Amino acid sequence: MPYDPSAFPPFAVTVDLVVLTVRRHALCALAVRRGEPPYQGRWALPGGFVRGDEDLTTAAARELAEETGLNVHDPAGPSPVNAAHLEQLATYGDPKRDPRMRVVSVAHLALAPDLPAPRPGGDAHSVRWAPVEDLLDQEVGYGRDGEQVTPLAFDHAQILADGVERARSKIEYSSLATAFCPQEFTVGELRRVYEAVWGVALDPRNFHRKVTGTPGFLVPTGGTTTRQGGRPAQLFRAGGATLLNPPMLRPEA
Repeated sequence: MPYDPSAFPPFAVTVDLVVLTVRRHALCALAVRRGEPPYQGRWALPGGFVRGDEDLTTAAARELAEETGLNVHDPAGPSPVNAAHLEQLATYGDPKRDPRMRVVSVAHLALAPDLPAPRPGGDAHSVRWAPVEDLLDQEVGYGRDGEQVTPLAFDHAQILADGVERARSKIEYSSLATAFCPQEFTVGELRRVYEAVWGVALDPRNFHRKVTGTPGFLVPTGGTTTRQGGRPAQLFRAGGATLLNPPMLRPEA
């Protein structure tokens, strides 16, 4: 039998972004308040429909630039100042996930250092950085900043939870945590990233030994900084090694 496109119902494809950063020593995600139906007035993850001439990576990179002003970091080249790590997370295709029509979302995870206050765009009424614990709280109430907490729109709570778990898991064995840091950082600053993402306190000496014990994982820049106060601390940059060996297992919170 010849292929008949009309035999299959049409559906749309979107990209949703789990954009994570560390602000005030807390893991935060970018959230937009929807200005249009469905779920008007509810918080949601940033994202949008894939255009007819785009592949998924291009669409995700466009949405990231529109929402944050960030470009995607190319691992093969030098990292510009306004660059973010971007990777595909998972695909979500429940037939009832969007009340407008059948919509399949390909979610992406984006990580970047401490970012400035975002600006709303598209159909977003407002936009903010929010602690992930507040966004994942499914009970109606108030968050730590006094903002009313309601469940995220669509299935975005599940997407956010999956993105947070991906980040928490990957920093155990990969260099992903350095994506939360500026181009030059101290071991103490990197440790605070782990503490924010995992939500636990880590022993400074053990942490220093582990991250400096893998050849090529961190590379000294030759400089120091006093931005943390106290004695000058050595500055590092991410090296070519992408795996921690042995891995740094996540402690129980």
